[in-house]
Amino acid sequence: MGSMTDLLTAVAIIFLVAGPFLLVANRFDLPTVPFLVLAGIVAGGFIDDTDLLLELAYYGIALLVFTFGTRIDLSGVRAVLADGELAALGQILVVGSLGVGFGIVLGVPPMEAVYLGIAAALSSTIVGTALLERTVNSDPVRGRLVRSIQFVQDLLAILFILLLGAGSLEVGYVGPALASGVALLLAALLANRYLFDIIGQLAGDSDELMILGVVALLTVFVGAAEFAGVPIVVGAFAAGLAVRYDPVDYLGLFNGLQSIRDFFVAIFFVTIGALVVFPFVGDIGWAESVEKLVLVAGLVVLTAVVKPAITTAILVARGYEARSATLASLHTDQVSEFALIIAIQAYMLDAVSPAIFDAIILAAAITMVTSSLTHRYDEQIYRTLADRGVITGRHDRVDAWSDVPADLTDHVIIVGYGRQGRTLVEACEEMDHPYVVIENDPARREEIARECEAIVVGDAMETYTWEKANVDDAKLVVSTVNSQPVSRRVLSLDTDAEVTLRAADRATALELLDAGALYVGQPDLLAGQQLARQVRELLEGDLTREQLREQQQDELERRADYIPLHLR
Repeated sequence: MGSMTDLLTAVAIIFLVAGPFLLVANRFDLPTVPFLVLAGIVAGGFIDDTDLLLELAYYGIALLVFTFGTRIDLSGVRAVLADGELAALGQILVVGSLGVGFGIVLGVPPMEAVYLGIAAALSSTIVGTALLERTVNSDPVRGRLVRSIQFVQDLLAILFILLLGAGSLEVGYVGPALASGVALLLAALLANRYLFDIIGQLAGDSDELMILGVVALLTVFVGAAEFAGVPIVVGAFAAGLAVRYDPVDYLGLFNGLQSIRDFFVAIFFVTIGALVVFPFVGDIGWAESVEKLVLVAGLVVLTAVVKPAITTAILVARGYEARSATLASLHTDQVSEFALIIAIQAYMLDAVSPAIFDAIILAAAITMVTSSLTHRYDEQIYRTLADRGVITGRHDRVDAWSDVPADLTDHVIIVGYGRQGRTLVEACEEMDHPYVVIENDPARREEIARECEAIVVGDAMETYTWEKANVDDAKLVVSTVNSQPVSRRVLSLDTDAEVTLRAADRATALELLDAGALYVGQPDLLAGQQLARQVRELLEGDLTREQLREQQQDELERRADYIPLHLR
C-alpha cells in the first residue's frame, strides 16, 4: 500500500496533466471523457507504481459509488422498474454468457473467463449518468429507463463483488459475505427511512453540518464493511442508499456531493488511462500482444455493439418505442466501474492474469471514450438505423396508454404536461376547445389521464405519436418542451396547423422563427399565463398570425440591444 505522500503526489500529477486537456475540451466544446483518458495515458508515463494506481483507482471508485448511490431515487424508477429489471437481467445473462464463451474459445481458464463476462455485461453508472444529465429533462422516459437499468445492474454488481471478493467462489466465504452484504443494504434502507431525517434536524439550516453528517454515515458503513470482511465498495454503496435523494430540501448537501463527485470522476478517468498497457509496446511480445488485442476487440464489440442491441430488443419487445429503446440502450455501451473493481480485486489476489486484467482496462478506456461519442450522435445513429429498417418499433404502450376521440378535429396539440402544459389545458377547457396532450413520461400517465380529456403517451420524435394525436386535422401545435430536436421535429410535420415552440436563448428562438414557427417562447420571457393568453387570443381571433409574429420579432430584437447596467 502506498504512503500518503505517494498518493498525494500521484493526485497532483493527475491534475497537473489533466488541466491542459480539460482546457482544450472546454475551449472546443468537446466531450471531456476522451480527454481525461488521454491525460491518464500521459500521466502514466510519470507514475510508474502500478500498485499505487490500483489503490487510487479502488478507493476512488468506492467514493464515486457512494456519490452516485446518493442520487438513486426509488420513486423515480418505479414506473419502469420491471422493464429495467428485464433489460438488465437479459443483457447480463446474454452478454455475460457470450463473454465467458468468448474467453473459453480463446483458451482462457473458465474462472478468468467469468471476469471477461462480467466486464462485458455490466455498464458504467458513472458514464451513463454523467451523459444522461444533459437530456433527462427533455426525455424523461429515457432517463427513467436508464436509471432503472443502472440500479438493477448496480445491485447485481454488488452481488458479484460479494461472491468474488475472495478471488474464487469459496464456500466458507460466500455465505458470510452475502449475509453481511444484505445486512448492510437493509441497514441503509432503514437509515434512509428513519435516520436521515434525524441528521437533517440536528444539522438545522447548516449545509456544512449536513455534509459532515453524511460523511460520518459513509465512515460508519465503510467501517462496518471492513469489520464484516467484505469489500469497502459494498459499504460505500450502502451509505449512498442511506442518503435520501431530496435535492429540494437538501440543496446545499447535494451541491457539495456534486463537487466531491466531479473531483473523483476526474481521478477515475485519468487513473483508467494511466493503467492502460497497449499491445506491441515495451517488453510485450508479439504473441502476447496479439492475444491481448483479440481479447480487447472482443470485449469492445460485446460491450459497445452487442449489449446495446440486446437492450434495445428487450425494450422494444416490452412495448417501448424504437427511439426511446435505442437511445436508452446507448447509455449501456461501456465497461462498468464495478467490473473494474472486481478486476482490480482479482488482479491483486492473483485470480486473473496480467493479460486478462490489461485487456479489461484497455477495453474500459476504449468504450468509455466511444460511449461519449455515441451519446453525442445518438439521434443520428438512431435515425440511420431506423431509415435502413434495422430497427422497427412497436406501439403497444402508446395504444394502451393513450385516449384520443376518433372524431377529434380542429384541436390544439399540447406537447409536454409541465407547468405551462397544465395552464394551456386549463385555458382550452375554459374555452371548451378540443385539445390533446402529448407526454412521454410514464410516471405522469395516471395523473394526465385523470386531468385531461385526451392524451397520447408517446415520444414526440416518433411519427406514430403524431398520427395518434391526429395532427393532420389540428389547428395549433404548442410545444412546451425546451428541446431543439423536438422543436425541429414539430416544424418538420406535414400539417397546416400553426406551431409555437420554446427555446433556451434568443439566437435559437430567431432561428426557429425563421424556420417557420409562429411563436417561440423563452423561459425568462414567457410564463405559462402569458402563453395561455396568447393562445386564447389566437383561437378566438383577437390576435392575428402576423401580429403575433411581429410582436415577438420586435421583442427579441429589443432584448438584443439591451445591456444590463452592471455590464455597461
